Amino acid sequence: MATPALPALAVDGLGLQIGGARILQDVDFTVSAGEMIGVIGPNGAGKTTLFNLISGVLRPTAGRITLNGREITAAPIHRRASAGLGRTFQTSNLFPRLSVLENVRLAAQAKLGGSFSILRFPSDTDQATRIARGTIAEVGLTGKLATAAGDLSHGDKRKVEIAVLLATDPTVVLLDEPMAGVASGDVPSLTAIIRGMHRERGCTVLMVEHHMDVVLGLVDRVAVMHHGSLLALDTPDAVMANPTVQSAYLGETV
Repeated sequence: MATPALPALAVDGLGLQIGGARILQDVDFTVSAGEMIGVIGPNGAGKTTLFNLISGVLRPTAGRITLNGREITAAPIHRRASAGLGRTFQTSNLFPRLSVLENVRLAAQAKLGGSFSILRFPSDTDQATRIARGTIAEVGLTGKLATAAGDLSHGDKRKVEIAVLLATDPTVVLLDEPMAGVASGDVPSLTAIIRGMHRERGCTVLMVEHHMDVVLGLVDRVAVMHHGSLLALDTPDAVMANPTVQSAYLGETV
């Protein structure tokens, strides 16, 4: 009998309590390798807190997190990254005065190890530079290699952030509102990039997103967060038809 494949990500009884307030409680789910899950819910539902716990920005007060069969509950952020976890944030975390190529090259260089320099001009023979050029091509920004990140449109900044992520060769990716603040004209290209990351690279993806048309058009399952708990986790059609979800969001926009 074949051994069942380990889930790419497993969260068991995850909780966060600060003072007397329960921010997140009893969250349980598993994500199969190569699966894409959309995480939805109104502001304050616990979506970003969940990502902060998984990525190591916050430490849980209850439960455990397992990445590719390895427990990472107490692991620092850099060890989670080394184990294959990548994340983008709601706000840009690029170096605004560095070029697109330099931003992505630094991520590739950090993944490769060795010397870490922002002063040395990158060359075409440098492995980190080759990786950077490849991931920048994936997001369609080859024509803006020398442009300072701070001079880009918001949509292009999001694309660079994804290129930075891809340069670290992650297996599990957390995308925190990738469409936030993006002009409507940039949404289709960003959606296509995320779809390519999932299908062509085989990344396991969890995505917090308020654009429901984007979520429903991309994901395999939808996780609904409500008041710090996981209310439902099912296919998009099943979640949208779930009377509990409908009742919880009566008068609220998911």
